[in-house]
This record gives sequence, C-alpha cells and structure tokens, in this order.
Amino acid sequence: MAIDTEAIKGHIKGILTALGDDPGREGLEETPLRVARMFEEVFEGMNYTNHEIASMFDKTFEDDLDLGAASQDLIVVRDIDAFSYCEHHLALMYNMKITVAYVPRGKVIGLSKIVRIADMASKRLQLQERIGSDIAEIIQQVTESEDVAVLIDACHSCVSARGIKNASSKTHTSTLRGRFQTDSTLQLRLK
Repeated sequence: MAIDTEAIKGHIKGILTALGDDPGREGLEETPLRVARMFEEVFEGMNYTNHEIASMFDKTFEDDLDLGAASQDLIVVRDIDAFSYCEHHLALMYNMKITVAYVPRGKVIGLSKIVRIADMASKRLQLQERIGSDIAEIIQQVTESEDVAVLIDACHSCVSARGIKNASSKTHTSTLRGRFQTDSTLQLRLK
C-alpha cells in the first residue's frame, strides 16, 4: 500500500480552511505538500506488514555458540530512540526509548537491524502496546527465537499537550514472549 500524498494534500488544505485560515496565503501555500511529504516519512512503516519488515531486515549470522534450550545468554539493545503517532489523536509519542532483548537460538541479528526494526514498526499510526507486540513478532521471525522482550517508555503529547496536560508522565509497556514470561532470572536481567 502506497501513501496517497495527493489525497493528503487535499485533506490538509481542507483542514486549514476548516480552521478558518486561507491555505493560499504565503505562509501556508506549501503546507499541504510539506505535510504530505512528512507523512510519507513518519508513516513509512504503514507500507509494510510485519512479515515484510522481517524480510527487509533479515540479516542474521550463524551463532557458533552451543546454546541449549535452557541457555541464559541474552542480547539486549537499550535506549533505541523512536517516534510514533497515537492512532486515537494523531498525536506524537515522543521521547520514546525502546529496549529489545532476545535469547539467541543459533542465529544472531545484526544490532543495527534491531534498531531499524524498532524504527520501522514505530512509523505507523500506533498504540504503544502494539509497537511492542509488532517489534517482538518481527524479532521472533528474524531470529527464530521465541524468547523476546520489548520494553518501551514514552511520553505522549495527547497527555502532555492537551486534555490533562501532564508533561511529566511516562507510559511504560512490556511485551514478553517465550521464557521472558515466566523466567524471573531473564526478567531481572532486563533491568
């Protein structure tokens, strides 16, 4: 599915008019085009399914370690910066920090690919909870490991800039798959 920039431009022009402004005035004349281009960039992930994202970033290396089913080896990438937009208000989720962890099962993924997966999964109209689930699903597909955890801390402008206007609150979500759901030792190592 391609993002329809022409439709976006028309709708943004309509929004500007609905707000009581003149979309033809000098400061707003190029705004519909700029917004359409921005939407292409910030919603790029909407063009792909989780399976397609997994295929795009499926760069793994055979792991020569002997990792049995009870292995406690753990790969963790912390503080991945990402941004997303709340599907309820089209409001920005910002200062989002994502941690992705997995127990390798014969394959390890390039570390930059983990960051790219988190970025692409975030570039959708999303709920924070779904971002974690999407990242976990993609990491499971690429690494063939069931043992995946995704932790996300984020500020939401739909909370900080409108409604309650609480600028200091953060939302924390945890997506735990496989042994991360039951193994307290693995859970503690995420902290």
